[in-house]
Amino acid sequence: MPYMRTTFLSGLFSIILLGLIATPGLAEDKSFYSPIISIDGEKHRILISTLGAVFWIDVPDAAKPHLEKLPISGLADFVVEMRDGGQAPLLKSWKVKSGETSCKYFDGSTCK
Repeated sequence: MPYMRTTFLSGLFSIILLGLIATPGLAEDKSFYSPIISIDGEKHRILISTLGAVFWIDVPDAAKPHLEKLPISGLADFVVEMRDGGQAPLLKSWKVKSGETSCKYFDGSTCK
């Protein structure tokens, strides 16, 4: 009986491990509450800081016209899609918490 349980558990473990290896990496959404350090209008990206790290967030086409509305040094909550291969996270939405702006909330397609 113990032999059957051990065989079953090793088989189950192998199947789970194979599933993890064969599954392509899924994009993960993360939220960062950060000051807006800089905006690069030419490369369409936002520089933020969180947990001691400073990094760029790429901006999708829908957000590009609203990029200059973000207040430098203002605080915002950014929701991003984490991407593989050393690519910068991709912006999905923002909510400006402090700072003057005509675009407090960007939902991925429109500015409010």
